[in-house]
Amino acid sequence: MTAPFRFPRFFVTSPSPCPYLPGKQERKVFTELSGQHAGELNDALGRIGFRRSQSVAYRPSCPSCTACQSVRVVAAEFEPNHSQRRLLKRNADLEISACRPWATDEQYDLLRRYLETRHPGGGMAQMDEHDYADMVEHSPVRSYVIEYREPSSGGRPGELIGACITDQQADGLSMIYSYFAADRPGRNGLGTFIILDHIRRAAAASLPYVYLGYWVKGSARMEYKTRYQPMEILGPNGWHPMPQAEAVTKDPRILLDA
Repeated sequence: MTAPFRFPRFFVTSPSPCPYLPGKQERKVFTELSGQHAGELNDALGRIGFRRSQSVAYRPSCPSCTACQSVRVVAAEFEPNHSQRRLLKRNADLEISACRPWATDEQYDLLRRYLETRHPGGGMAQMDEHDYADMVEHSPVRSYVIEYREPSSGGRPGELIGACITDQQADGLSMIYSYFAADRPGRNGLGTFIILDHIRRAAAASLPYVYLGYWVKGSARMEYKTRYQPMEILGPNGWHPMPQAEAVTKDPRILLDA
């Protein structure tokens, strides 16, 4: 009996400053996703904490720190709280489409505005149109760009105000990168709405999980991920429910948006 795909070769990056915890160094282990079994390999690696970026699967491998932990929402058991229900109702008129992974000028313009508003000077600040196209289109797995638009009018599509690059894996949806009109009047909480919509989509498709990437204990930027319960966290002995003590958002500013 032969394996469904060749055992991958793994590589390790050189240490660099951690973007989440001051004074820490980060290092990643990664492998290439290619060939006809790239999707199966990505599914298998996703279950042990890897994330995809274009045609590469990676995960943290920091020798002196284990703060980055993979988290996923249990879609079928999720019940929105009061504020999340209000957010879903307020944005129920948005028109949502699962589009093939093809970059557009409209998406890139929205990304630029998002980065300028939310992450000025961040690692993606210098991304140009070609970089964005690579991020969207260089996917060897089943990927989509989920678009969120204002209601159409006069037969013309509404303005694009949110998007998420999303992989469909065998056991769930993996949110690779989302961006949105962070300062849109009357549309506060778009980032939260995009996550809630993915949870609904996964549950409707009988997909068990929504993968949210890494939660970094001690990083205020990552606390918003604990608001979607029940949530599982990947530890040394596999996936297990996130302890309630960790699921409490302590910084009230985090409640404003995702």
